[in-house]
Amino acid sequence: MKEIVVISGKGGTGKTSTVAALASCGPRKVLADCDVDAADLHLILDPEIQKTHAFWSGELATIDPDTCIGCGICQEHCRFHAISDTFEVVQEHCEGCGVCEYVCPEKAAHMVPRHCGEWYQSTTRYGSMVHAELGIGEENSGKLVSLVRVKAHDMAVQQGLDTVLIDGSPGIGCPVIASLSNAGLAVIVAEPTISAVHDMERVYQLTTHFNIPAMVLINKADINHELVDKMKAYCQTKKIPLLGTLPYDAAFTEAQVRRQSIVEYDPEGIGQLFPPMWQTMLRHAKTTSD
Repeated sequence: MKEIVVISGKGGTGKTSTVAALASCGPRKVLADCDVDAADLHLILDPEIQKTHAFWSGELATIDPDTCIGCGICQEHCRFHAISDTFEVVQEHCEGCGVCEYVCPEKAAHMVPRHCGEWYQSTTRYGSMVHAELGIGEENSGKLVSLVRVKAHDMAVQQGLDTVLIDGSPGIGCPVIASLSNAGLAVIVAEPTISAVHDMERVYQLTTHFNIPAMVLINKADINHELVDKMKAYCQTKKIPLLGTLPYDAAFTEAQVRRQSIVEYDPEGIGQLFPPMWQTMLRHAKTTSD
């Protein structure tokens, strides 16, 4: 099983457009959108949802109004101001610490599982896809990312496929770490901005920490040649294979507007750059354990 994760040091580098383009290439694969905090791969791939599953994580306080005597002890001890003046739990503020349950003399407060969002099993024109949506203000995205990644892996096994392509999270936090678990290759998408080298360095260090092979794809490479040279020099110093460079092209935006990948929208133009890159990625991806 090859699990290939596309990540970036920050958002807005063209990571999802790259994943959509790569999804168009090569043999069938299972797709996973692990960027659950800002999921948008579905906007291009237009998945047809087959199954919807609730995502529960952590706990949330609730207060039984029939038992509550309005003593105010729970409100007094809540450090997160999650108890209203009418002794109702303000869900957006509750951290699930359970102190209200602990101090309530009437046992009116208790903890219940927290519904944080949904995850989906879907079909797309390029194969099956697992994706998710967190509720507004909900957290635990790392746990949800892990769930999406594992379910995508399981789906590939069930379908007899040997490749999973993952749209990872940007940055170096818990969600991207969760998306990198078990990966056989990380593709770092970067664009030549002032912070580009720093962003690329941070996320590359993350992949080396977990001993995951990495490649770099420089997007919008023609907007600042000086910075591109710095990025290439960094890759050369660290011996990071350069997957390729992409020019700035308005066709990417036009493709998104039409809910198409760039390979579909412009197969004879910039879209023809992706099939060779996909084959290169497959050659570099390590086979990960099932």
